[in-house]
Amino acid sequence: MSRKYKFSDNNKLYFISFVVVYWIDLFIRKEYKEIILESWKYCQRLKDLEIYGWCIMTSHVHIIIGSKGRELSKIVGEMKNFTSTSLKKAIVNNSKESRKECLPARSRFGKGRVNLVDGESR
Repeated sequence: MSRKYKFSDNNKLYFISFVVVYWIDLFIRKEYKEIILESWKYCQRLKDLEIYGWCIMTSHVHIIIGSKGRELSKIVGEMKNFTSTSLKKAIVNNSKESRKECLPARSRFGKGRVNLVDGESR
């Protein structure tokens, strides 16, 4: 499956999903959900991201997005990179994370980021 989103028209809205590798229930902790929300807020303020709806589930995320002008593929790529790097740091530094030993190995944290499996853009 492609790691890059392909958006045919920046004037349209798209439904996209991000899934944690192996469907690990990463987002059961509030602090990990907050990382996603802060990333989205940042992208709205500084990267022209428009969000029309979203849902954070325990192991995946759905979001309906658009752009105020910037290429959506660039916004989404930068958002995923920043978010996955932030999640990795949060997991490693979380003293309450009982799954710390198995999460990095199962989630393929190589190259400094969590690999998120892309959903389809529509």
